[in-house]
Parts: sequence; structure tokens; C-alpha cells
Amino acid sequence: MREKILELNDAGLILEGNAGPLEILKDITLTVGRGESLGLVGPSGSGKSSLLMLMGGLERATSGQVRALDQDLTRMNEDALARFRRGNMGIVFQSFHLIPTMTALENVAVPLELAGVRDAFDRAEAELRAMGLGSRMDHYPAQLSGGEQQRVALARAAAPRPQIFLADEPTGNLDGATGEAIMELLFGLRDRHGATLVLVTHAPELARRCDRIVRLLDGQIEGEGLSAAAKVAE
Repeated sequence: MREKILELNDAGLILEGNAGPLEILKDITLTVGRGESLGLVGPSGSGKSSLLMLMGGLERATSGQVRALDQDLTRMNEDALARFRRGNMGIVFQSFHLIPTMTALENVAVPLELAGVRDAFDRAEAELRAMGLGSRMDHYPAQLSGGEQQRVALARAAAPRPQIFLADEPTGNLDGATGEAIMELLFGLRDRHGATLVLVTHAPELARRCDRIVRLLDGQIEGEGLSAAAKVAE
């Protein structure tokens, strides 16, 4: 049995809306093992992205418990959560969230510098080259295509060498061929770093590449099981 990297016990999330409290997630109990790839699927509004945010400490569970790397995220304050994410998690979103006034190299290196990494620029350059962006490092986000911007975002997520990758619809803003290339890079990062990957996606073909699939509906886990690819591997 794999070592538990992420663990949620009866986790719930209630957010305040214009019409009052809104229950987003309810009674989520789930574990993710070291090196596992997990696909989160379900219709829009089912709570996939919110569940990913709980796993990353970007939203705080209003009930239950969320643990990552044997640390209780529900007990951490915001500063502690930020430090924990910076050292242990790489997060990739559908929107690239690059700083427009920084070059590709700076977008990857500056967060490392802020974390006290001495070889920040060397490490950033190595990650960008691994993403096929060796000739684009001095370009600003506006000078890059959508696929290139997502590669920069992947390099930024990978540069701290995290144990956990969280990806929220990372191909959602990209065409089919570019999205497929990004997914190859993302799974390659998982393999290269021996990391755990949790992927939110609407695309069945992407979910099937994961070891396990969890389906959400109305903020609850509707079902889970091994993917077709994992069954073949067995």
C-alpha cells in the first residue's frame, strides 16, 4: 500500500454567497498515495476545483480535516500554509497566472529567490529548457503563445521540486494538440520528480491517463475506481 500523501476525512466546505451560506463540498473522505496520479472528474459545479483548493490549502475546510505530507492543513494559519505550499506543492491553473512585467525566466526564478533558493536562476533556466523554452526565456508573457505560457507555469510549479502537483484544468485554454503536449509534459514532470499528481479535468481521455479516477457530483464523491490504463498495467 502506498504511503499516504494527501488525506481528507469528512472534509466539508461552506462559502458565503449573496443568498447566504452555500455548501460546496460535503463529507469528503479520500486518500492519495505517494507517486499516484488521481483524476477528479464530474460536471461543472460539482466541486472538483474546490476539492483541489482544499488539498492545496487555498481554501480552508469548514468541517473535517485535510492532511498533506502528514501535516494538518486545517490547523495552519495563512503564513504557514503559504510556506508549506512553497516548499511542497506545485500548482498549475487553467489561467497561467504569470506576472506580465517579468520575463519567463524571472517568472520561474523570482519565487525561488523569495523562498531562499541560492541557485534560483540556474534552476529556473534548467526547468525552462526542459520545457523546450530555451530560446524564449527572455520573452514576456504577452510575447508567448498560450501553450508557451502554460509551459512557463509548469516550469514554475516544478522548479521547487515539489512532492505534490495539483493541476486545475491545465489544458482548458489550449487547443487540442497544444493541450496534449502540455499533458505529456505534466505527466513527465510527475515521473521525473516521483511526485503525486492530482488533476482536475473535463476531458475523459486525460482522466484515463491517471492511475485512479474520482467522480464528484453535487459536492460529494459519487464514485471512484482504477482508470482503464491502471487496470491494463495490473
